Parts: sequence; C-alpha cells; structure tokens
Amino acid sequence: MTHYIYLTVLLPLLGFLVNGIFGSRIKNEKIIGWIGSGTVGLSFLIVVGAFFQTLGLPADDRKTIVTLFNWLNVGGLNINAAYQVDQLSLVMALIVTGVGFLIHVYSIGYMHGDKGFWRFFAYMNLFIFAMMNLILSDNFVLLFLGWEGVGLCSYLLIGFWYDKKFEKGTTGDAAKKAFIVNRIGDFGFLLGMFLIYSTFGSLNFGEVFPRAASFNVPVYIFNFIALFLFIGAIGKSAQIPLFVWLPDAMAGPTPVSALIHAATMVTAGVYMVARCSIIFASAPEILTIIAVMGAFTAIFAATIGLVQNDIKKILAYSTISQLGYMFLAMGVGAFTSGIFHVMTHAFFKALLFLGAGSVIHSMHDEQDIQHFGGLKKYMPLTYSTFLIAALAISGIPPLSGFFSKDDILWNTFANEHFILWLIGAATALLTAFYMFRLYFLTFEGKERFGQNNHPHESPKLMTIPLVVLAVLSAVGGFIGIPALFSGENGNQFENWLGPVFKSANTKLMVYSIHSNLEEIILMSVTIIGAALAIYFARYVYLKNPRLALNASTKFKGLYNLLLNKYFVDEFYDAVVVNPIERGSDRFLWRFTDVAVIDGFVNGTASLINFISGKIRKIQTGVTQFYAFIMMLGIVIALFWIIMSL
Repeated sequence: MTHYIYLTVLLPLLGFLVNGIFGSRIKNEKIIGWIGSGTVGLSFLIVVGAFFQTLGLPADDRKTIVTLFNWLNVGGLNINAAYQVDQLSLVMALIVTGVGFLIHVYSIGYMHGDKGFWRFFAYMNLFIFAMMNLILSDNFVLLFLGWEGVGLCSYLLIGFWYDKKFEKGTTGDAAKKAFIVNRIGDFGFLLGMFLIYSTFGSLNFGEVFPRAASFNVPVYIFNFIALFLFIGAIGKSAQIPLFVWLPDAMAGPTPVSALIHAATMVTAGVYMVARCSIIFASAPEILTIIAVMGAFTAIFAATIGLVQNDIKKILAYSTISQLGYMFLAMGVGAFTSGIFHVMTHAFFKALLFLGAGSVIHSMHDEQDIQHFGGLKKYMPLTYSTFLIAALAISGIPPLSGFFSKDDILWNTFANEHFILWLIGAATALLTAFYMFRLYFLTFEGKERFGQNNHPHESPKLMTIPLVVLAVLSAVGGFIGIPALFSGENGNQFENWLGPVFKSANTKLMVYSIHSNLEEIILMSVTIIGAALAIYFARYVYLKNPRLALNASTKFKGLYNLLLNKYFVDEFYDAVVVNPIERGSDRFLWRFTDVAVIDGFVNGTASLINFISGKIRKIQTGVTQFYAFIMMLGIVIALFWIIMSL
C-alpha cells in the first residue's frame, strides 16, 4: 500500500474538482457530501493499509520514497514530486484522513440547507489535499506548497460565510487577518529554506538531514536556520506573538474550527519542527527559546480561557494553550511526546468543537454559554461525549489526554526544566478549571435560555462522529503507556517513532537520571490538582454561582484584563495596524499617489493642454494669413541658405 500513498493526496483533489466544477448543478446534498467524505475515507483506508505494511518491516527499514515525476531541475536545485512514507508521516496521515473523514461526515448534517453546501465540501477537500502534501512531502519545496495551500484553504473556510457579521466585523475580515498574520511566519519559513539550500546545497530531506547530522557547520548557522523555521511555526501554530488570528478564525463554520483550527492545520508547525528535529537538535539555544515560548503561550492562553463566554472562543484559546504544550515538548527535546499530544489532542479537541457545534446547532446559533444550562437532558449523547472530551483534555486517567500531558510534563522535569514543568503543571490545572466551567455552564445547572429555544439532540450524521471520537479520546492514549507501567515493551508510541528521531536524540544526548518514584509523585500531583480544579469549578458555577460574580466584581481590573485578552489586539491596532493605515492614507495615497504620481501625469497633461492652447491661436482659418506665413517661411529659408554659403 505504501506505493499507492500518492492516491491519498490525489483522491481529495479529485473530490475538490468534482464538487468545485459540478457541485452547483448537483441538487442532492447527500451526493455532494458523500463525494467529499468518500474521497477522504478512501484516503484513510489507504493510509491504514500503508501503516500495517510498514508495521511489518524492521524498525530501521520503515521509510519508503514514492516518486511521481521530476518537478524542478534548475541549476543545482533538483526537486521531485515525491512522498515520504515513514513512521512520522503515517501518524500524521492517519490523524488528517481519519479525523478529517469524521468531520466531513459531521458536516453533511451541520451544513444541511446552506446555500454554499457544495462550495464548502470543495474547500474542505482542497484542504485535505494541501495538508497531505505537507505531511507526506520528502522535500522542503513540496512541504511549502502544502504549507501555503492550507493557509489558502484556511482563508477560504474562515470567510466561508463572507457576509456574516461577528464582533470584530465580518468573517471576511477574520479570514484576511488569518491570511496576513500567517504571511509573517511564512516569510521566516522562506528565509530558513534559503539558508538551508545555501548551507547544504539541497532542499531534499534525504540529503539535508544526513548532512545536518554529519557536516561541520557552525552552530550560529544552525541557530539562524532553526530560528527562521520556528518563526514559520509560530505563525501557523498560533504561538505568541502571532496567535491573534486563531480566536477570530472561530467566525467560520464549526466543522472548520474542528478540522483546521484544532486537529490538523495548526499542528503543522509542530510537525515541521519534529520533521526537522536534527536541525533543531543542532541549535540547543533555539530549542530553549521554543520551550520557553511554548510554556508561556500555554499559560497565557489558559488564563484568557478562564473568563471567555463564547463557547468556540474558549475552545480556541484552549487550542492555543495545548499547542504551547506541544512546543514545550519539542523545546525540551521530547519530540515523540509532542507528536503523541498532537494525536490525542486531535481526538478530544475535534470532539469538543463538534460537540460545541451540536450545541450551537440545537440552540439556533447561540454561542454564549451564559445563555445555556441544563442541556444534558435535551442532548444526552452530545453531553456524554463532551464530558469524555473535557475529562481527556483535563488529564484525568485513563483517558488519552492524561498519557500525553503526563509524558510532556515528565520529560520537561526529567530534562532539568523545573520552572517550565511548574508552568506546565499550572496550565494543566487552569485547563481543567475552565473546561469544566464550560461544561457545567452548558450542560448542568439551571436552564438560562429563552422560551423560543427548543434544544434537541442533533441528527445521527452529527452524533455518530461524536461517539467515534469519544472512543478514541477514551482509549487513544493506551498506545503511549509510560515505560514505568508497560514493563519490558516500553512506550509503544515512542518505540514506533524512535527511529525518526534517533539522530536528534543522539545529538541532544538526553538521559534521564530520575527515579520511577519521582515520576509517580509528579503524576499524582497533576492528577490530584486537576481533580481539585474540576471540583472547584463545580463549586463555583453550580453550588455557589454568586462566588464567580463577586470575584469578577472584586477583581474587576484583572477580570477585564483577561476578558479583553490582555488587550493584545488593541495593542497591535495601535502600534501596527493604525500607523500602517494612516501612513497608507496620508503618505502612500494622498502624497505619493495623488500628489506625486497623479500630479506628474495630470501636470503633463495640463502642460500639453496649455501649449496646444497657445498654438491653437495660430490656426485662424484666414487664407491670406496662411499665405503670408508660407511666404515668410520661404524668405527665412532662402536667407538661411544664402548666409550659409
């Protein structure tokens, strides 16, 4: 099956072409929906086949390159359209196609009746095509094609309801914000690619990474390459300071939030760092920066999530926080732990977003959790699956989030980053609190919605994906049981990905000298802390709701600071956006365009008009005058000739 991996890229492209060209003429929504979902489902089956085929090979022989054709051959640059099948790309492909298929099926029910139904599925298929190019590519050029492709699809899908208003304008404004902010990161990525080519003479992974491991390259070169690549990751994966696009991206349809802004696209930066692990391992100072920024982003976004009231905005800041966790893992050299959390996060965060979509669908597009309450009796399936996801993201054992979070925290502590461990543990407690604040205010307690709302369970096309994701959220972590509990077999997920990161781990020389007892103690601390945070959320928002109201009044300044997201958007508007707009208006338009360029063009026209006006006066229309001028000209010519003899 590995030799047919290219079909996993081409099938979604086929779905995009069919729905994009003929979708407006197909009147049956189910046909459109199943074309879009079916192509992704078939891709998933091919990836599953490739996974089992690869699983049967020796650990060091599990990489296959599938070359389609020679794409670029200019000077010394030789790039093939080729796909790399290995342990890392298979994990990511299973996530993208598997979770992507479930979200496509969910979308058939969620988008029912939308006038752009066919356009939605065309865009979703195009996204899967771009994402599969990104994760399967065997070179930086093809990776960058997918990188830009998912950015384009994000723009199209965030602004899908382009005429819809939200708190900061229209969805079109949110789409432009995402597109522009990502371009900043992409510029850094391009600089990194240029420096890689100038240093190693290639952009193919199979040539760059072995040379990075063996060439005697100055550390500062590796630092610059890693820094530029990380800037690209900051933009795509919404880390400080380029995170501001992701909360506004919630203006798009909820399935878009689940697929692009929770499970797949935003993890592209994490994947890229993992794929280039040997480069980052050669730049330890940049790894430290990544770890610090990841930890800071995690707790920064978590504090904002504490007081938000829009159900999707809470999940958006949760996503930013969890992405910070993943970068914390990358920064401490725990590449396997970071990818493990990518996988489990895809399960429970997609489930949370789809559950939120089910609630929004039932509540007639209401998204304020202050207007919910008591929904569990109306939506039992959505309630139960949402609860599983909330427990998973809170790190409650034995659900998937517990294993991946604990793996990251333990590796952070074991690698002598105690302060970062402390920040990560605090973030875990905050996550448990604000997720159960969301859960209790939505599904428990008194009903706070009006009589015009009649909540009801969503159709099966929407609830079946919820059940499947709930099962994955519950048991998906068992593939990564810590070596502490798994005996001789060790951590199976780590064993699977181990060969991919062998060179990076060798260069980092990460050896833990800590005991199993320490790991058990730290694990117990985070479990007990998460349980207490959940209990405290229950006490505040169910047993004594006035406590939250009093706290928001007593700590009004802090509450407003968090509610307004630390005024980061306002700061960017004041420092970046408004000066650019004023400069564009006053200098580029009024002075450069109107005064200089238009002034030159219009002035030239005015000068010609003035001269022609003067010349026009000579044209009197009197024949005698014209005869006189002719004679005068002849006399002058003769005089000139005689004088020149």
